[in-house]
Amino acid sequence: MFTPIPLNLPPYAAKIQQDGTRWYIFDELRKKQLVLTPEEWVRQHWVQHLIHTKRYPKSLIKIEGGLKVNTMPRRSDLVIFDTGGNKILLAEFKAPSVKITQSTFEQIARYNTVHRIPFLLVSNGLQHYYCRIDFDRNSFEFLPDLPDFPTP
Repeated sequence: MFTPIPLNLPPYAAKIQQDGTRWYIFDELRKKQLVLTPEEWVRQHWVQHLIHTKRYPKSLIKIEGGLKVNTMPRRSDLVIFDTGGNKILLAEFKAPSVKITQSTFEQIARYNTVHRIPFLLVSNGLQHYYCRIDFDRNSFEFLPDLPDFPTP
């Protein structure tokens, strides 16, 4: 039986089902069942938190977008756009058992050399880190929380 891992995020009524020995979770954005891995458990909690708590519209969230880093194909875990189509948030998720280390930040920084997105989110579901990037000053700052979606 699948035992949910308690996360440091608001709980939600995940649609989980079993097929043989595999467990699946319904992805509301992609409208399909996905293999329930620990990293997917974290991502789906974040998606719900971003939509319901932070008010990011579902239509502006893209999961697993493709990109190339040094000619190598990669996938960003989650990208959010503003209403003008500009990328505003890049997220990297890890399983709760994976410690957030310098290499995690280096990974999202490499991805962001392609994307050039002003807000970064790194989380393993237990620890969350938020950064604002200032490309003009070539600097960054850690934030205490992720900003809510900007409303007009």
